[in-house]
Order: sequence, then C-alpha cells, then structure tokens
Amino acid sequence: MAGPLLILAGPGSGKTRVVTHRVAHMRAQGIADERIVALTFTNKAADEMRARLERLAPGSRVWMGTFHRFCARLLRQYASLVGLRENYSIYDAEDSLKLLREALDELDLELIHATPSRVAAAISWAKNNLIGPEDYEAAVGSPIGSVVAKVYPVYEQRLVAANAVDFDDLLAHVARLLRDNAELRAMLDERFEYILVDEYQDTNLAQYAIVRALSIDHPNLAATGDPDQSIYGWRGATIRNILEFEQDFPSVTVVRLEKNYRSTKCILRAADRLIAHNAERKEKTLYTDNPEGRPVRVVVYPTGRDEADGIAARIANEVAAGLRRPRDYAIFYRTNALSRALERALKSVRMPYQIARGLEFYQRKEIKDILAYLHLLCNPASDIAFLRVINTPPRRIGKTAVAHLKRHAAHHRIPLLSAAREAGLIESLAKRTAVEIARFIALYDAMRLAGDEKVEEVIERVFHHTKYREWVAASDSEEDQQRVENLDELLTDAREFDEAHVEDGGLEAFLEQASLVSDVDDWNTETDRVTMMTLHAAKGLEFPVVFIVAVEDNLLPHERSQEHPHQVEEERRLLFVGMTRAKEELHLSVAQLRTLRGNQNPAAASPFLFELPTDELELVGTLGAGATCVGDWSEADDLPAYDYDDVDMLDTENDFDEYFQDDATPRRKPRSGTRQTRPARAISPLVTAAELVGRQGPTPACSPDSFHPGMVVAHPQYGVGKIVALSGTGVKRSATVQFAGERTLRRFRLAFSPLRPARE
Repeated sequence: MAGPLLILAGPGSGKTRVVTHRVAHMRAQGIADERIVALTFTNKAADEMRARLERLAPGSRVWMGTFHRFCARLLRQYASLVGLRENYSIYDAEDSLKLLREALDELDLELIHATPSRVAAAISWAKNNLIGPEDYEAAVGSPIGSVVAKVYPVYEQRLVAANAVDFDDLLAHVARLLRDNAELRAMLDERFEYILVDEYQDTNLAQYAIVRALSIDHPNLAATGDPDQSIYGWRGATIRNILEFEQDFPSVTVVRLEKNYRSTKCILRAADRLIAHNAERKEKTLYTDNPEGRPVRVVVYPTGRDEADGIAARIANEVAAGLRRPRDYAIFYRTNALSRALERALKSVRMPYQIARGLEFYQRKEIKDILAYLHLLCNPASDIAFLRVINTPPRRIGKTAVAHLKRHAAHHRIPLLSAAREAGLIESLAKRTAVEIARFIALYDAMRLAGDEKVEEVIERVFHHTKYREWVAASDSEEDQQRVENLDELLTDAREFDEAHVEDGGLEAFLEQASLVSDVDDWNTETDRVTMMTLHAAKGLEFPVVFIVAVEDNLLPHERSQEHPHQVEEERRLLFVGMTRAKEELHLSVAQLRTLRGNQNPAAASPFLFELPTDELELVGTLGAGATCVGDWSEADDLPAYDYDDVDMLDTENDFDEYFQDDATPRRKPRSGTRQTRPARAISPLVTAAELVGRQGPTPACSPDSFHPGMVVAHPQYGVGKIVALSGTGVKRSATVQFAGERTLRRFRLAFSPLRPARE
C-alpha cells in the first residue's frame, strides 16, 4: 500500500471498483480509517464510492468526498489563519458576482472593454493558479487586466469583511495554508497518510498543490485518471498534472486499465480512433470482450428541429414497441441552449424526460431567498445575504433606506446587520423606516439559532416568522404554486440531510452542501425518464443508448477553441467522453441548418466526424419530404446553391484548358433546373455529407498555409477548381473554391480537407 501509484483507467474499465477495493484492502491491512482520504469531483461520485465501500467494509469511516468539501472542512478548523471565522459563508457564483459589482462601484470603475462576468472569470483564473491580489499584475495593454488589478484586492477585502469565501477560495486558502505553515502541513501529512484521488486529470494547480503538499513525508498518493478524459480546462484543470505524474513521483508504480466493460466493440473502436488524433495523452489500447454491436450511426438532418423530432420519434417508437424503457436513453449536447428543441420534441410525443441541472434548483429565487436567511443566521457578517432578505417579503424598506445603512456601515466599518441595529441613531433615516428596520431586527433575533437544532426545524422557523411561504402562496398562479412546491422540496431536502447526517450535520454543513452542489447531484437514476444533459455533466455515467446532437463545427469543437490546438484537443476529448458513455447504441447527428440565439444559419459537420472509421459507420441523410437514404447521400440534392454574382468566375479558357484535355480528369456537370439564391455572404457547409461518406482519413493533402487566392486546386470528388477567397488562420483557415462546370461555391476547412494544388 505504500508508495505512489498511478492508475491509468480507460472509460468503462472499472476504476471506481478499483478505488473502493483498494480502500477496503487498506482497511483489511490494519490502516486506520482516519488516515485515509478519498477525493473526487462530484457529490454523486463520492456517494457512489461510499455506497460501494459500505458493501465491502460495513461501518467504514473513511472520509470520501469532493475536493471542495474536504477543503471546506479543513478551512473551518483553521479559518483564523486566513482571517476568517469558522462560521464563514460560501458564496455561490451569483452572490460572488454581486459582491464583485459592489467592489467595482466602490472604485467607480467603468467597464468599457469587459463585463463583470469576464472580470470574475479573470479573478477565478488567478485564484486557481494561486495568484493572490498582491501578486496580480495587469497584462500589458490589456484593459481587463488593468481592471482586475484594481478590483481584485477590494473584492478580497470585502469577502474577508463578510466572513465569506467564493468557490475558488476554498482551494486557494487551503493551498496557501499548506504552503505557508510548515508545521500544519507536516501535521496534516501525518494525519492523512494515504490519499486517493479519482479523476486526477481534472485537477487544477490549487488541487495539485494541496495533494502534493500532503504527500511529501508520506508519498502514498494513489491517483486514478485518464488524460483522454480531461475536459475541464475551461475551469482551470490542467492535463499536465497527470501527464507529469511520473516526474513528480519517480518511484511511482503505473497500472493501465485498458479493458472496457461497458461498450460494444463498434463503439469502442470509433472512440479509440477519434482520440488517437490527440497529441497530449498517454498511449493505451482499449479493448473489450463485449459483442460487436450495431455500427455507430451518423445522421444528417435538414434542420435542428428535424433533428429533435427525429430523435424523439425514434425513442417513442422503440418504447411503444416494448424494445426499451425511457430511462435507457440519454441525449447529450455541447451547450444547454440546444436542450429547448429537444424538450419540445419529447413533450410532443409525450415522452417523460429529466434534465440534469442540479444547480438550477438552488438558483431559483424562492430557494435563494430562504438560503439567504439561513446564511445570515449562520453568519451575521454576510452583507450579501442581508441585502437579499431585508425587504423580502416587502417591509417598506426601500433602496434609499438601504443606501443610508450602507453609508453608516462603511463609515463605522461594521456589517450591514450591525448597522441595522443602530438604525435609530442614523439621522438621515426617516423615523418610520427606522421602525421598520427595528422590526426586521426583532424578527431576525426571534429566528436565531438555539443550539444543535435540526436544519428542518430552522427552516420551518424561518417560514413561521417571515411569513414567506404565505406570501408566495397568496397568488393562485401556476408559477407561484410551483414556487410553493419548491419550498416544500427544500424542507424535504433538509429532512433527508438531517437523517443522513446525525453526527456531522447542522446548518453550516447543510449550507455547505447546498453551496457545493453539482449539475448531476439531483439526477435520479431510478426514474423511468429520458435523460438530457451537457457532455460535461455526462462524465462518469453510462446508458444503453446515447444520442449526441449538433456534432457540428463551431459547436463541437466550440468556436472559442479553434484558435488554440490544445483547446481543440480538449473538445475532442469531450466528444470521446460522450461516445464512451454508450453501452449498446451510439447516435451522432448533424443539422444542415441550425437555429441558435434566434438566428438560423448553415451548419457544418464537425471535423471530428472525419476522424471516425467512416467505413464502419451507418450513415443516414435526410433529403427532404421525409425521404431517407442510407449510405448514399446525393451531392446534387444535399447542397443548396448560393448567389455568387459578386465573385469573379473561373477563367476556364486560360487556367483550365490543359486540365480538361484528358478524359480521365474528373468533371462535374452543371446542376440543372432553377438555381436557388441566398445572401452573397452565405456559402455551403464546410463539411458536406458527401465528403463525410467519401473520405477515409483526416489527414490534409498539404499544409493549410500553402494555399493562396487564385490557386488552381484539385479535389478527389469535385475535380479541378480555383480558390476565390481565403479566411482564417491555423486550423480555422478556410478556402472558398469554384469548381469547373459549377456555379456553386464550396468552402473547405483546409486542415481537414483533401484539397491540393492541381499542378503538383
């Protein structure tokens, strides 16, 4: 059990089983429970590990949980070392943004080239990289950098004054504690002698610093992960942590889990072929003893609406025929905006579904209001909580009165709740308003905590004194009745928490859990419903049938990633993760027209589709009027013609004569019939269905940088043409080509196209 261990675990290879069996074995070897810590990234994953360990070793008290929860517990013990009290509040993203806006207002900073959200993201990045406000330097010539440099210190001061932390602080504070307090680090290294980290590829610099600091005197770190499933770079995770594990621990034992117990051979081969195109990875060969299974299915739909209707109809038909249950199906998408069309389609066929959005429940207004009361009861210094509840329900305490309280609090450097207790001394406050504020203080005092109460009792007392539930229920509208039901659900949540945390419960622990909820925490594995979620949320899950929609350029890979090769690799890993959630069937879909943000635009198949073994795919194209063609997409029907009158025509007499002397040269006949027209800026999709069928490999014929406007080029299907326009750089470099005998322009992403100079 001693010494560092790296387990490279491919998807579906049973890594959770390995982790829990390792813990059970450690206990059987006489290692005390309190010396073992198992860390992961979601509450659901931690609960699954805990349940499995209970079956293997009943009564185990090994600590299993998320990084953030582990750090929250440590921080409560050592809060004073970072200027906090142990009853600190954890601000969610919305509350953190409110506090940041107040800091911006205090500095009177006008945001011209940035938004508060972008400033918040920059501060988050700094914290995840352990850069404090005192070390932050504005990027040269960066307007947002100069704003961050000014507001970051003020934001931090306001957090400390409110006795609060944001999500990133939980990690950053603990990392700094371990860095700056040698005795504390050594003591915790001794206490947590054995550390297991699941999904190690998703750790950021702060998380790396924490586990590294706790593995110096006792380097018994067992890391389980897979570089091919590193998909959280956008929130600070760095794949280098797992790629360089052997450098950090030269004596490490490396174990590869390459056998997949989940997917069919067809699905696994497709996923393995895709991920092989990444450079940042550790080589492994996935294999399975499962059946060959059905081919991976790729479907091109005319529009996103057709895509949603087609998926819903397929599910409904199979369920009606008794072939499957609704819970057998999952639909994944790159962004939440894509869920709306799918919801409409599933409702139209009366198919029950659930959307994994655990965060959404705790962001609802009525839930946030009650949680704010609880936060203020737990932490009277939380100004954000005070501002949310002071006039909720309405108490005739308006914005002007709050402004007077803020000035008084700032002048005396006290929290707003303390300022409210002195309302009678604030001369600028109207007497009637001061009375209302005094009533609020009396109400607050009546709700104050009375020892070791159950959370359910505290919430019921808040309901009783504030009359909040009656205020919401006063209306008979459907929306308000739903809000009442949500409040009842919060009570149920508190009751279940009390029952599950008899020894380690309490209001602080409940608020901590509510603050650290993840997207999949409320996902019900037992309910008989179709599941919908983002590809990021799908990690760690599995379903018999998986649909991945909108596998399209600028969505997957996302448009923001395409200027950076390492981000494109992460997008490829994201698709790999989605594909390997499928056990028996995998369906990928593309729409030729996609509506997003209210605009309908031509869509292009993702270049990742070129990297699949196209000779093994089941290719399906919808040709309009409900006609479907399998494996035989017609080039003449699937590509609309566009208006190109503003573009110079090919000079076939001068440039192409020599290329049409040989009858063996591929030629294209002009399309017959009336030519359709569209705005001049519109061009045909970057990747057509015909190209997808015809291509067997992703490697471009030559470098994208070798092309120039006016160059004569050749394509294995379309023949000889001339480049009339170029745009973009690197992997986004595209060429617009007019082929001989055609009036339609075609556009190609050169990094993924077989296009080549014709005179080679």
